[in-house]
Amino acid sequence: MRQESLETAGIPATLSVGDVARRSGVAVSTLHFYEAQGLIASTRSAGNQRRYSRDVLRRVALIRTAQRVGISLADIGSALRTLPGGRTPTRADWTRLSSSWREELEGRIAQLKKLRDTLDDCIGCGCLSIDRCRLRNPLDKLGCDGPGAHRLVVRRP
Repeated sequence: MRQESLETAGIPATLSVGDVARRSGVAVSTLHFYEAQGLIASTRSAGNQRRYSRDVLRRVALIRTAQRVGISLADIGSALRTLPGGRTPTRADWTRLSSSWREELEGRIAQLKKLRDTLDDCIGCGCLSIDRCRLRNPLDKLGCDGPGAHRLVVRRP
């Protein structure tokens, strides 16, 4: 519905921060944080209260969904900046954004599978000391590669 249609139907064209919090299931403080990060935007009423356009509900849903699958807020923000302001993100928008995250998610899935498949090998020996484990890291050879779990890193060609 267009803004003037909403108002003539008795539906406010903008939402208060409390309305957005209730409708989205997100805390007011989270909405303030999203706004400070540039993920959503508001205007101010004559009484200096935040007012959000209705499209912010879909944007918040998009942010929450992307966060649930592990996309960083920085990447979400970059993606949201490609959307036109003041318009509800569409299914086509979500398809485009989510496909850009697919490669990163596939890498994470591969990493988690490798962790799952090798986790019991480390713990199975009982030493719990990877730098001294003769089976997984003889003579701490992987220490030369720097800190971190090198065997769990999935390297892409």
